[in-house]
Amino acid sequence: MTPRPTVEHEHRACDAALSRAFEFLGKRWNGMLLGTLGAGPAGFAELKRALGISDSMLSDRLAELSRAGLIARNVDEGPPLAVTYALTDSGAAIQPALRSLTAWASANLSEESCREAR
Repeated sequence: MTPRPTVEHEHRACDAALSRAFEFLGKRWNGMLLGTLGAGPAGFAELKRALGISDSMLSDRLAELSRAGLIARNVDEGPPLAVTYALTDSGAAIQPALRSLTAWASANLSEESCREAR
């Protein structure tokens, strides 16, 4: 038998920026909130209805997105007092990528396959 030739493999590493993006957007609700706010500013109740998310989770995610500089919390002293959330320039900058992901999912992921993956 002839010995098998050795093949040198180049070491691969995940891109650090891509890893950070998926770590952040992979957190449940973060990407969905950014996508929902892509349609324009919205209040807490409107976001809660749109996503079907609990008050505490929504509050946590909004605070996290705000700390990351992707959304802004705007308070209109009223009367009545009104709080809305809107994308910052950084939050708006991710919208083309989210639209691309939406188009890809529509073309490549059936609702059935997503249910089976859960």
